[in-house]
Amino acid sequence: MARNKYDEDEQIERKLNLKIIPRMMKWIKPYTGWMALSCLLMLLASGIGLLSPYLIRMAIDVAIPAAKALPESAAFMEKYGMLLKISIFLLVSTLVVRVLLAMKLKLMTRVAQKIIVSIRKEIFTKLQALPFTYFDSRPHGKILIRVVNYVNSLSDLLSNGIIQLISDLFTLVVIICFMLAIDVRLTLVCMAVLPVLFIVLFSMKKKQHEAWKQESYKRSNLTAYLSESLNGMKITQSFARENVNQGIFNSLCDKCKKAWIRAVNINNIIWPVVDNLSTIGVALVYCAGIAWLGDGMGGTVTVGTLVAFAGYIWRFWFPIQNLGNFYNTMVTTGAYVERIFELLDEPEEITDKEGAEDLPPIRGHVQFEHVNFSYEKDNPVLKDVDFTITPGMSVAIVGPTGAGKTTIVNLLSRFYNPDEGRILIDGIDIQNLKIKSIRKQVGVMLQDSFLFSGTIMENIRYGRLDASDEECMQAAKTVQAHDFIMAFPDGYNTKLTANGGGLSQGQKQLISFARVLLSNPRILILDEATSSVDTQTEKALQKGLDELLKGRTSFIIAHRLSTIRNSDLIFYVDHGQIVERGNHVSLIAQDGSYAAMIRNNE
Repeated sequence: MARNKYDEDEQIERKLNLKIIPRMMKWIKPYTGWMALSCLLMLLASGIGLLSPYLIRMAIDVAIPAAKALPESAAFMEKYGMLLKISIFLLVSTLVVRVLLAMKLKLMTRVAQKIIVSIRKEIFTKLQALPFTYFDSRPHGKILIRVVNYVNSLSDLLSNGIIQLISDLFTLVVIICFMLAIDVRLTLVCMAVLPVLFIVLFSMKKKQHEAWKQESYKRSNLTAYLSESLNGMKITQSFARENVNQGIFNSLCDKCKKAWIRAVNINNIIWPVVDNLSTIGVALVYCAGIAWLGDGMGGTVTVGTLVAFAGYIWRFWFPIQNLGNFYNTMVTTGAYVERIFELLDEPEEITDKEGAEDLPPIRGHVQFEHVNFSYEKDNPVLKDVDFTITPGMSVAIVGPTGAGKTTIVNLLSRFYNPDEGRILIDGIDIQNLKIKSIRKQVGVMLQDSFLFSGTIMENIRYGRLDASDEECMQAAKTVQAHDFIMAFPDGYNTKLTANGGGLSQGQKQLISFARVLLSNPRILILDEATSSVDTQTEKALQKGLDELLKGRTSFIIAHRLSTIRNSDLIFYVDHGQIVERGNHVSLIAQDGSYAAMIRNNE
């Protein structure tokens, strides 16, 4: 079987880039106050919890011997008062630690969710600013996984991970201070195995990062294929291709599974190493402690010291394990963060230039001055396109597929920028105007009608949220959509699934038409807008259009003679150039390419 495009991994820099760390901090900055409070709670919990072994040592070495030294006749509080106070403190401190940790968990859960929202907002804002070419050049599933899966992984690192890191570092310092205060020799014995741990961590870093990066590749490929398969399910079933697609999906699943297992296996090397080293460290401390066990004189170890040290050494290795887990998470998430920043770093080719102004209310004068354009270098799509359209004119653009018709109107809407030449609206170069202000007065009806999940009324109102129900209905009546909408049990409140599932292509186009007309544009672009409307509906629709187009500048891309013959001006475009221009009668009289097209369509 040929290699499927969804099995091709996106190439990203293979080195773990530490520059991503300060970039990630910008998402934390708005919540530094909450995170500081959470950190304080964590540090208090850690500090209080670390007193326990020291108090146990006092109980064994001081309180118990003192109690035994007193006669049986001594008062209870005199004899056992210190032990009772230590016991009460240990109980209360345990409860306080649990409460502080619960407060910290609740606080950081909220912060984590806020971080998720802010990252996704930034990504979605970026996606809406990217040019069409970005979405045309990659499967949508590979974009989707970055917004959902990768952000989830990143949020946990930015919230709990960093707080835990600070807490663990603090805990380690405090534990080492306590251990040194109790016995320097046992402390050195405990740390004897640390060099082995550092060697393992640094030796595994590169393999670990690469393994998780490969896992992210495979998961991205799987999500991309699944996304397109769901969108094209009707085509799949129409061509009875289920078995072939199942084979591709199974192959991608298998590769995703293998990549994940390999990454987890490498990941799992870390914690067993830490666990075994901690056990070895404890064993060494016990051996040394027993060898040095004495009466507490001359620097020898007491029983209380050994018990307290055992308590601290387990606490010493617990943050070490957490630091190892944080390191794992950092390496793993680093692969995901690179994908997120790759998206955020995509150049926004179509942007407002500095000092751009809003387009004032226009009359509809459009001028192309020697415009050249290409999607790819050295492969021109438009060549020296030059024309002037006065307000209120209707212009039909016709020609063979791939001639550049849609590109002309896309440039007018600033979906792309010309390579050379100028485009002017009412004498103003659109490069000097804000993009949103242009598109508010230029209505576009694309060939591929897309409807969003929601009601029919919401879809019609999509481009003009302040429109009343009556205005929406009037737009639907104008384009002859009102009758079939009212035939539904819920009328305009009929809920649609993604892309208008359950509606015919013609019905979707009529609703899309109403959506454009409601926005009341001064320049109207119809790109094969009536291609899916039956002849009878088109005749009725044309009546509404004739009324609507009065006083508006319109560009109509179509092949149907009924749609274009009444246009004021017709451009015949071929190989990126306007090779013929005139009205229907004059172009027929020329007996050129336009006349030949009309004869072929009759």
